[in-house]
Amino acid sequence: MDTIIKAIVFLPLIGFLIAGLLGTQIGAKASEYVTSGLMLIALALSWLVFFDVALGEEEMIRVSVLRWIQSGSFDVEWAFRVDTLTAVMFVVVNTVSTLVHIYSIGYMHHDPHRPRFFGYLSLFTFAMLMLVTADNLLQMFFGWEGVGLASYLLIGFWYKKPSANAAAIKAFIVNRVGDFGFALGIFAIFVLFGSVNLETIFAAAETYLPAEAAGAGEAVINLFGMQLDKADALTAACVLLFMGAMGKSAQFLLHTWLPDAMEGPTPVSALIHAATMVTAGVFLVARMSPLFELSPDALTVVTIIGAITAFFAATVGLVQNDIKRVIAYSTCSQLGYMFVALGVGAYGAAIFHLFTHAFFKALLFLGAGSVIHAVDGEQDMRHMGGLRTHIPVTYWMMFIGTIALTGVGIPGTLFGTAGFFSKDAIIESTFASHSVVSGFAFILLVVAALFTSFYSWRLTFMTFHGRPRASADVMHHVHESPQIMLVPLYILAIGALVAGFLFHDFFFGHHYAEFWQGALFTLPENEILEEYHHVPLWVKWSPFVAMALGLLTAWYMYIRSPETPKYLAAQHRGLYQFLLNKWYFDELYDFLFVRTAKRLGTFLWKQGDGRVIDGFGPNGVAARVLDVTDRVVRLQTGYLYHYAFAMLIGIAALVTWMMLGSSL
Repeated sequence: MDTIIKAIVFLPLIGFLIAGLLGTQIGAKASEYVTSGLMLIALALSWLVFFDVALGEEEMIRVSVLRWIQSGSFDVEWAFRVDTLTAVMFVVVNTVSTLVHIYSIGYMHHDPHRPRFFGYLSLFTFAMLMLVTADNLLQMFFGWEGVGLASYLLIGFWYKKPSANAAAIKAFIVNRVGDFGFALGIFAIFVLFGSVNLETIFAAAETYLPAEAAGAGEAVINLFGMQLDKADALTAACVLLFMGAMGKSAQFLLHTWLPDAMEGPTPVSALIHAATMVTAGVFLVARMSPLFELSPDALTVVTIIGAITAFFAATVGLVQNDIKRVIAYSTCSQLGYMFVALGVGAYGAAIFHLFTHAFFKALLFLGAGSVIHAVDGEQDMRHMGGLRTHIPVTYWMMFIGTIALTGVGIPGTLFGTAGFFSKDAIIESTFASHSVVSGFAFILLVVAALFTSFYSWRLTFMTFHGRPRASADVMHHVHESPQIMLVPLYILAIGALVAGFLFHDFFFGHHYAEFWQGALFTLPENEILEEYHHVPLWVKWSPFVAMALGLLTAWYMYIRSPETPKYLAAQHRGLYQFLLNKWYFDELYDFLFVRTAKRLGTFLWKQGDGRVIDGFGPNGVAARVLDVTDRVVRLQTGYLYHYAFAMLIGIAALVTWMMLGSSL
């Protein structure tokens, strides 16, 4: 098993090295086939590990790779920690990555830089696998930064486009804000527990706080000038870790990079910004659940931010016109659902939604790529319409993704799509939890479910139904994507339909304890599970009603009465502009941070560097030397009588001095 786990992690790295270093020598086709072939092997091995560890009798596996850092008591080994949570992430990461590799063979076939693109895809996959297999926080941070680097490279892959470069830089900088918090959280945990190794931290966490601890005690850490006792210090550490998760998972306030990241190729959006990298924050909080459970305040923060994100992103998605941006805001919203589940202690429900979301959101993004491929690169849904009969396979794949995202299913039965099982589990668990903000979160999640249904069906109706709004030339060339692009959609569609039904009992059902085997923190006697199964009937039906209302509203506004949206936008122009401009967060951040930083930089450049440092330093000294030499040069006229006159003055001065000296 150790060899299999090492192969899963290092095969993508080998693919990156081959495509990245030898791509120009072996050619684009060979690069595509080598990287995709290695990913297929890693995928098969990932499912093998999933069945052995998650569904089998295998306990948690620890695979040592090499000694890494040893300095005094600080000892960090490079090792792979493989438990059920890791096995789930193996399946998610490698399934989506493999299908994206294969899909990209068709989608990117005209691009002259395919070896570089496939190398970046494999590099990202390796970094993500390093993150999810981390046995210590330092190794996790290495993978964390690795996916950030690969994301930057993939978003800015078309580097000749200024918008792509700007989006890549924005993603990189915004994530640095979150990563600063993550790094501080790691430092705080090391101070509190004396280690960054997960096993040591979790063992110490069991006895870290006495049962009656209420926050009193002597200070154990100084953070930003605040003297914090053990309870408050742990809360601060958890909030700092969550700050890193907010950046990577595009949560409210640190969400602005995700929609702009759609400037990268569509397969990149499916791989990084729908199914894998943005779920790293969810994975982090789930992995550190034994610590978060010791801090109710930190869990409250997680719940509030998650609920606001789910609602905020759903409102913005209502009015977006770019097909990829609609799906991007949907991703942001669904991640909010996952964090709410984490915040109320329903860790299994959060990872269950992460698992199912990977299937239907990757399906929607790759389906959107198929649409864009068919309409000659157009992404504005206002210039689409009537495509259902021209690309029927893509239509039905997108239809399946839509019913999975909106959670189509019948409450109380086993009939439902993947999103129905996982999203409803989160909403019901939120209602059943004892969190002080559970009511607030429940309301926002149900409203977000209504908005999700509306903008999802709006996308379907605007893209595939109604009269064609594209030019006659574009409609003449509309064509279905090749099978190399459609086969990944078929596989993802199967997962979007049946993953919820097949795995519900394992992730958040009757087999919860046997499935997770301690990989997630579990309340005594699965308290959250018991209450989740006994919520009132109206709570169980509330997501279904929200989904149905969203569908009917979208049908009326975009099929029955297409003029209604224009009328409403004109009647409520302020609200429409507010949502269309994404609550003006970009403008606010531009005013508060970007312009301020530019003004400060300009001041330091002109006044500090130019006037003070250069003025009194190198440039000032050089200017004084030039002044002196200019005056000396003026004395050298070249006229003989000037020199004779100077000599006479010198002789007179010498005689005067001698006379005065002798008289004294």
